[in-house]
Amino acid sequence: MTERLAAIRPAQRRPANTCEVHLVRHGITKLHRYRGRRDVPLDAQGYQDAIEAADRLADVGLSAVYAGPLRRTIATAQIIAEQADVPDVRILSGLNNLDYGTWEGMTAEEAAMFDPEAFARYLSAPADAVCAGGERLSDAQHRIITALQLIGSRHAGQVVAAVTHAVMIRLILMKLNRIEDETWRLPVRLGPVTEVWLRDGAIDVAPTASDENL
Repeated sequence: MTERLAAIRPAQRRPANTCEVHLVRHGITKLHRYRGRRDVPLDAQGYQDAIEAADRLADVGLSAVYAGPLRRTIATAQIIAEQADVPDVRILSGLNNLDYGTWEGMTAEEAAMFDPEAFARYLSAPADAVCAGGERLSDAQHRIITALQLIGSRHAGQVVAAVTHAVMIRLILMKLNRIEDETWRLPVRLGPVTEVWLRDGAIDVAPTASDENL
């Protein structure tokens, strides 16, 4: 599928053939480190975060709910789907978290000590950054954009929720806003963080979306 970003600039209402996707960050877990692909579950607060996200999305008319393959995204998506009367959650590997490689399980301080040069690029030059022993950020960005384009092709004219991870949402916004410096690491609040519209392979932030931070 050809990648064409920021090609939609709608004025007011979502066009009938456009898929409206609500990006959702999963709820909190007890592991406050680079979780990466570690399959850590939500904690009690994380379930409450998911309930609050479900409440906010209850009346938007969801036709489908997607999630990455880890327990924390699936659990968040299941709560959203139940509240919205969507019968099942669709698992999409493209929504999976960044592979932090050797940094997985480390704090930011520990990762910086392990590989200072790679970590400096991660902070300030994301287009060129590679997690030590893990994934290139540009590859992860392409992966999640392709996943959103697939969702858009399946759900033209519908409203969908996609549960993923904070860093993956940052990578989407980085691409849409053409950010290439340290400002890409904006805080991402829990629950619905932004709304994107997809049509014919193009993707854009909806005009009513909020980039509200934590």
